[in-house]
Amino acid sequence: MHDDCEFCDIIAGDRPAHVLYEDERTLAFLDANPAVTGHALVVPRAHEEDLLTIDEATSAAVFETARTVASGLEAALEPDGFSAFHTSGPLVGRIEHAHLHVVPRFADDDVSLSLARTDLADGEAAAVAERVRAHLEG
Repeated sequence: MHDDCEFCDIIAGDRPAHVLYEDERTLAFLDANPAVTGHALVVPRAHEEDLLTIDEATSAAVFETARTVASGLEAALEPDGFSAFHTSGPLVGRIEHAHLHVVPRFADDDVSLSLARTDLADGEAAAVAERVRAHLEG
């Protein structure tokens, strides 16, 4: 557990939450400030700051729990689809405990997860791909 972490407090049972699912590695609960009905958060029980840097077993457990929770939300709420996302770093939020949002989507919801898009120049794409491959291979 980590001092001053809202999610660690929920995991410890020191802060109330509407738990949807839990297992030995993860906990899923309804977001206290949901974008839509059923907006859920899936967190690792261990305090980790970023889903992209945790060990493989915990990462797999978080995504398996997201799949399980989405199945339950699908049966209970009959949404038109789902958005699932993770953000990290100081620019995107105040909670420093890794979490995955699972958001049921409805045709009339006001959720906007749109990204400004541009064309990717072939030279730029090749340069980025080369840099990433070099890092991964070496």
